[in-house]
Amino acid sequence: MATNKKALCVGINKFKNYPSATLQGCVNDANDMSKLLRDLLGFQAGDITVLTDAQATKANIINNLKAMVDGAKAGKYTYLVFSMSSHGTQVPDLSGDEPDRADEAFCPHDLAQTGTQWDPNHVILDDELRDLFVQLPSNVLLEVYLDTCHSGTGLKGIDMLLDRTPRYLPPPSLEAFEQVENKRSRGLRHGLLEKGIVHNILWAACRADQTSADAHIDGGWHGAFTYYFCKEMNACKNALSRSAILTKVRDDLKKGKYTQIPQLETEATNRQLKIG
Repeated sequence: MATNKKALCVGINKFKNYPSATLQGCVNDANDMSKLLRDLLGFQAGDITVLTDAQATKANIINNLKAMVDGAKAGKYTYLVFSMSSHGTQVPDLSGDEPDRADEAFCPHDLAQTGTQWDPNHVILDDELRDLFVQLPSNVLLEVYLDTCHSGTGLKGIDMLLDRTPRYLPPPSLEAFEQVENKRSRGLRHGLLEKGIVHNILWAACRADQTSADAHIDGGWHGAFTYYFCKEMNACKNALSRSAILTKVRDDLKKGKYTQIPQLETEATNRQLKIG
């Protein structure tokens, strides 16, 4: 049965050109989010695309998002969900209008570098996602879940324990690192959501200056944020507001001795509504 919903769930543990950057919980995140959408939010299996590891190239991710946006513009969808679990990274401000800032980027399976920088054909910039999302009609609700991070400056000893790994890759060279070192992160709110657009909702696993954990929890590997988000959603059967879920997830992470503080970026009215 067709619905007015469409979702893309991405999880990348393995990076084609960087085997040492392997994560362990991202594929589980994508599958957990897909299950949550089916069990609690009214999605049918055919409404959801799951891309993991080798499937999750930049081209495949972007093409799927474009198809979702085009479908929404054509009136097929009024609720879109995009979740991504992977490494985050940084690039110099490519637009040149904010030279004191660094831009956030996301690592696909085919992440690669050209010269001293990330290859723009093989890294996903926050600006590229924003340029897609701003095309959405005002009657379409977009909910984005990003279990990744874009800064290594907030690393603490506890983030490096054997049962948790930061989901962050630094720039690929000393020269590239120096171009973003000590520059302020714009933050995903600025990079992905245009101010004043009330139909976009962003869940981020941590603050801009923190790391998000790829963690061993209850016998398996997960993104700490995604694990506790799904746990609390399933516990309440989606009966709580976004704000209430956020509070519970923050409490869970604090009890687990995680340093990350998840963020919910949206208008006040959306914070008080249930998800979906």
